[in-house]
Amino acid sequence: MTVNKFNLPDVGEGLTEAEIVSWNVKPGDSVAINDILCEIETAKSLVELPSPFAGTVTELLVPVGVTVDVGTPIISVSDAVSGDPTPADVPAPMYGNLPAGTEPAPGGERSDGGAAAGGLAAGPLVGSGPKADAVRRRPRRTRPAIPADPVHGDPEVEPAQPRSAAAALSTGADDRLVSTGSASEGVPAGPAGAEKPTFGGTISGIVNRVLAKPPVRKIARDLGIDLADVVATGARGEVTREDLVSYQAQRDAEVDKADTFWGKSGRPQDQRIERIPVKGVRKATAKAMVESAFSAPHVSIFVDVDASRTMEFVKRLKASRDFEGIKVSPLLILAKAVIWAAARNPSVNATWVDSTDGDTAEIHVKHFMNLGIAAATPRGLMVPNIKNAQDLSLKELALALNDLATTARAGKTQPAQMQGGTLTVTNIGALGIDTGTPIINPGEVAIVAFGTIKQKPWVLDGEVIPRWITTLGGSFDHRVVDGDLSARFMADVAAILEEPALLLD
Repeated sequence: MTVNKFNLPDVGEGLTEAEIVSWNVKPGDSVAINDILCEIETAKSLVELPSPFAGTVTELLVPVGVTVDVGTPIISVSDAVSGDPTPADVPAPMYGNLPAGTEPAPGGERSDGGAAAGGLAAGPLVGSGPKADAVRRRPRRTRPAIPADPVHGDPEVEPAQPRSAAAALSTGADDRLVSTGSASEGVPAGPAGAEKPTFGGTISGIVNRVLAKPPVRKIARDLGIDLADVVATGARGEVTREDLVSYQAQRDAEVDKADTFWGKSGRPQDQRIERIPVKGVRKATAKAMVESAFSAPHVSIFVDVDASRTMEFVKRLKASRDFEGIKVSPLLILAKAVIWAAARNPSVNATWVDSTDGDTAEIHVKHFMNLGIAAATPRGLMVPNIKNAQDLSLKELALALNDLATTARAGKTQPAQMQGGTLTVTNIGALGIDTGTPIINPGEVAIVAFGTIKQKPWVLDGEVIPRWITTLGGSFDHRVVDGDLSARFMADVAAILEEPALLLD
């Protein structure tokens, strides 16, 4: 028997480490080639690792939550499949379930001319499969009826009336005592030395009656208090209204002392600090943003845009049969506008490349658009990109945006989808933000922030009227994009939002 060790592979270009998020197998499980072994979190995404071996899992070498370097063994798999008997282990009756004429011949050949895998019959083994009585519904146990109290009669059940706690506690009580009980109610504690009364005995030895007057019981129901939890101080061992007041005060005090987001004020401050390890997407994002902010000199500009015609265009697209079932939003028009404007201002779709010696550099202008869309996911910020977005029709671009968003929210974005971006759009307007100064995605020289679109007073033809207004914010690498170039690019993007018909040019 050979034991193979599977080393953590480089699932993305330049991957150096990954965290084991979950295992899909455990020791003793049989796996086939390409069966999913585990899910790992890289610096960019969640990735499922398929098995390169077939056999039996012998050991999981890395526990969940641990980050390991590429090349580290993470699982061992033997080449023997768990549960496969060897020919010496096969009992004589094993083939009794096979159809006539299919018993294996010597050497593993079946008499029907087919080969039995591993020299064994392919039919069912004796004793395999579920037992005839393996699945059986457990008999339902009915709860015995509570016997009538010989002194006070049947337990009283009253519908709770909506009343305030203060009004409830101020209600008077009559002299009639009513006892009731359930499996969750215990024996009420009485005064010291007093005998705790039980009426009607117990049900199967676990149910005791709680004595209380009807108004007191109603107050308890209104306040959500279980009478079995209240210490009874009544003369006959009953729960009184004063007991409820005392219990409610104690409960309120406990709530006041309970941990909230800020923690207990009496605890030292160092015990009220939540420590979150920086790893995975957050670690990669932090590193990339620091490198970008301190290597590329950022310059940001802003422009207010009347996007009323974009809103009308989006409304028409939603009603179009060609876009039936496709989510359409103003982001689609902005994406198309960015592609259109970059074609008119090519240097915004570029990369600054330093030489190895650091003395020289080159500007690589890309004649293709891998449009990045910044996506906030439960795992952190991701920037997957749409490859060759310049070649897509409006409908194809809408489908690509929908697929990108769905995949990112599910945490299934693959590393290849986040590599090779050339220009990025961040839709901060989805969070109700007007605009911002975004940090350029590493390897690019421009990023556009798309603010929220909302109705504002706008001067049009000398009149102040309500229009759908948005604010665009753009950040640029000033080593590549000068002020006039960034201004022309942003003006071109704004022009499309103001008049989408320009896309027909």
